[in-house]
Amino acid sequence: MKFAFILDPLDQLKAYKDTSIAMMREAVQRGHEIWTVQREALTWRDGVVAAQAQQIFPQADDHSWYAAGETANRPLTDFAAVVMRQDPPFDFEYVTATWLLERAVAGGARVFNDPRAIRDHSEKIAITEFAQFTATTLVARADADIQAFIEELGDVILKPLDGMGGSSIFRVRRDDPNRNVIVETLTGQCIRTIMAQRYIPDIVRGDKRILLIDGKAAPYALARIPKPGESRGNLAAGGTGVAQPLSPRDREIAETLAPVLAARGLLLAGLDVIGDYLTEINVTSPTCFVEITQQTGFSVAAMFVDALEARACQGAQR
Repeated sequence: MKFAFILDPLDQLKAYKDTSIAMMREAVQRGHEIWTVQREALTWRDGVVAAQAQQIFPQADDHSWYAAGETANRPLTDFAAVVMRQDPPFDFEYVTATWLLERAVAGGARVFNDPRAIRDHSEKIAITEFAQFTATTLVARADADIQAFIEELGDVILKPLDGMGGSSIFRVRRDDPNRNVIVETLTGQCIRTIMAQRYIPDIVRGDKRILLIDGKAAPYALARIPKPGESRGNLAAGGTGVAQPLSPRDREIAETLAPVLAARGLLLAGLDVIGDYLTEINVTSPTCFVEITQQTGFSVAAMFVDALEARACQGAQR
């Protein structure tokens, strides 16, 4: 099969830990062709969505992780599956890409995650559909609402709705002398909506990433443990990843969400769980494959490519 991956620039990927590269290495070991596409190369003309695509040959060497092959302009229907793995920011250009990919799907292309589902699932606000699993949460932009939330709970986390990797996340206590300026900065003086959540002390044991693949949970989560003095466990913020089996509560959350998300075309989703609480649902480019595999021996990439092959074959049989 021919698989296309829509990625960030290849020279910016960190091969020793990159989930997309783990997926591509697994796929090429099975004899599949790998092509890569940059989001800005997507085009629509006369009913056809196409892109300038480059074939690559993934290598085991992390310092020189691929060999470049031919480049060609190809309709997305040429591929058995197209895997959308572009990182946020989720700006207008990202939304435009989902519109183009949606037209590709309408024309017969198989795109994962489904572009409409990506667009419709804010990675922060999506948790509001599953409020039974969330800590006390507020989505608002008015200063009075946010300040009242801080005053009520006393210790909260504030974060923008479009961030990733732990960027611009603040822990704010009731008596924080910087409380007002933090709220003003995050909301842009009440012109941007943000999320506030009750601070969960279990963060010291890690912000767990649980991976859902085509309606099933991988058996291990990666607990991202904050470094001393930090309230963010994100690996990009200096957290340490420790793989661990899913707890009973992790399984309850995962088994509730997995079939719902899979039915919407979200082949891969990454749940963030702190303690017993769901805090985010990541659908753009969930990570942590490599860390879990290295620490447990369970190949998450193999589980993903199994699902991708099955979905591609289902599409071909229609």
